[in-house]
Amino acid sequence: MRHIWLKGAENLTRGDDMVEENKAAWLLCFIAVLTVVFSSARIHAEEQDTPGKFVVTPPPFSPGIFPCSQCHQGMPANKKPRKLTFHESIVLKHMPDGWCFDCHNPDNRDKLRLANGKLVRFEESYNLCGQCHGTILREWKAGLHGKRTGMWNGDKQYYLCVSCHWPHEPRFKQIKPLPPPVRPADIK
Repeated sequence: MRHIWLKGAENLTRGDDMVEENKAAWLLCFIAVLTVVFSSARIHAEEQDTPGKFVVTPPPFSPGIFPCSQCHQGMPANKKPRKLTFHESIVLKHMPDGWCFDCHNPDNRDKLRLANGKLVRFEESYNLCGQCHGTILREWKAGLHGKRTGMWNGDKQYYLCVSCHWPHEPRFKQIKPLPPPVRPADIK
């Protein structure tokens, strides 16, 4: 009897090995499928990030400030963080230890500069913002964050991040909440 039980246990062990081999094969297939799916999603996202892909509102420049080159043409770029003398109303409270040239291009002030050195127009500033705020950029593209106008199944115009958020201090100022509406039962 013991011999039969051992022989059955041996078959069971062999069966467990086959199950483990099948699990490994299925796991490899699953990883391969995920790799293909995520690679194609990444390629699709990169296609969406190409400049000019979105119709946007004009950037809200301060009057007389743009193009920046009208004043900065030929002016050497002082890359040392300091209190600004001309743009004294700008206080950078966006990121710790940040400085103008983290976003603005020192060589061509009419362009913004991505972390990889690529220059973008101010109309493409969403690509700059999206470097740190990727989740928000994805939601913006889908129409879940920010404002866009147009038709649900047609052309859309997106408001730039800077249309709502001052880029040098983007957090909304706190507002006092309004009282709740009067319930219909309380109206006399």
